[in-house]
Amino acid sequence: MENSLYKLSSMLIRHLASVLHQDASMIRTFQARLATLSNPSISLSRTFCRNHGSSITHVAGTGVMCSHLAVSTNTTTRNRIRTLWSYAVLSTKKCVPCNSKDLRTLTEEAANQLMPQVSGWDLVNDGGTLKLHRSWKVKTFTKGLEFFQEVANVAEAEGHHPDLHLVGWNNVKIEIWTHSVSGLTENDFILAAKVNGLDVQHLLSEKLS
Repeated sequence: MENSLYKLSSMLIRHLASVLHQDASMIRTFQARLATLSNPSISLSRTFCRNHGSSITHVAGTGVMCSHLAVSTNTTTRNRIRTLWSYAVLSTKKCVPCNSKDLRTLTEEAANQLMPQVSGWDLVNDGGTLKLHRSWKVKTFTKGLEFFQEVANVAEAEGHHPDLHLVGWNNVKIEIWTHSVSGLTENDFILAAKVNGLDVQHLLSEKLS
């Protein structure tokens, strides 16, 4: 487990280095924290979260992992770090309430950085409102309803609900966006990642790419 965490953290360091090259001291701080992972008695949360004003998210099978970092007073830098860390743990996170102070509207740039974590989804601009969109072709009309039930179970568990459409009897279309902010938030990507994890192959008329 420590080895996999080390590899994940190394990847984050490389990404951070590319966007934070102007702040060498910050990179050195992260590298120093990373080095302590060789000691299994030191938890990942202590390694990366201590002294960085972080909140913590529990990740199944990997211990405790930071979900939000605030290591710089520079807003742009802080947002980039938060986005990069979210990229690593997106599918393991849980949606926050829509009235939460932690809910932030994503810029198109930030949304594009998260797109690799939700393969198969498209980022669309609907009259100025950013949304996630994906479609599937199901075997029958009733299979489409079963598909929606699977999605509904996830949506209810997360407290975040997508727009569902069954068009032409066998075309399932899903749009995800946060209505309360009229745009995209991390919640939308969390939900999309969880929908991608559903076992719905038996409902589809074609294999997932």
